[in-house]
Amino acid sequence: MRTALVRRTVLTASAVSLALLATACGSDKADTKADAKPSGAASSASAAAKGKTDAELAPLLLTQAEAPKDSIVKAPSADQIAALAATTDKAECKPIVQAASMAPQGTSTGVARTNVGGTSGKPADPNASEADKLKAGLEMLTGVTGTAVTLTSYDGKGAEEAFAAFKKAGTACAGGYTMTQDGDSVKVNKVAAGDAVTAGDEAVSFVADFGDAETPMAAQLVVVRKGNTLATFSVQNLGGKPVLPKDVVEAQVKKLG
Repeated sequence: MRTALVRRTVLTASAVSLALLATACGSDKADTKADAKPSGAASSASAAAKGKTDAELAPLLLTQAEAPKDSIVKAPSADQIAALAATTDKAECKPIVQAASMAPQGTSTGVARTNVGGTSGKPADPNASEADKLKAGLEMLTGVTGTAVTLTSYDGKGAEEAFAAFKKAGTACAGGYTMTQDGDSVKVNKVAAGDAVTAGDEAVSFVADFGDAETPMAAQLVVVRKGNTLATFSVQNLGGKPVLPKDVVEAQVKKLG
């Protein structure tokens, strides 16, 4: 099953020069900013906040002109989003799996998605054999990152609640879990705190190892709250810990205002 999962991931990346699949589950270790409590005034303002719709969120996504140099910005297709839909064997891990699958968490009023990937690596020839495409995809993704970006908005304190639920799920799922995606089951082996993130009003990052001796794989998942909007960034890598896409995070959060 893992071979099928890797094959689907790298073939998708070969087609668009992006890594679309990422999953992570975190511990309760987070940067200090993530633990900061909103001020009383901020809390009152958030209670009265009105969430944005899909149409209102779409212009807030990074564009090609705004993305870091040598990046490719491309929105995922409906089929790709459908393929990312996932479930888990642990109900308490649902918020983590939803974030990793570019799915809205909680009761959101709108969602918008895009992918920001580096141009390094050469995609496989579309007429090549499946084995050659897999090999080319693996070579392209080793050491190269593609970042899936998801924006979700909420009424009232919905964003704060969704962020808190995500963080709580990290604690509950620190020992790992099993995710089922597009018919394939993947075991997340271990989880650790990710790189420190200081962006927005609250931020947290986790890294998950879901590889094996044959195919080392890891993912980093970052969630940033800015007012009543959550920005989720998921990035995976083959062969080691994914590097936090700080430039992508900073550029996206800045655009949120």
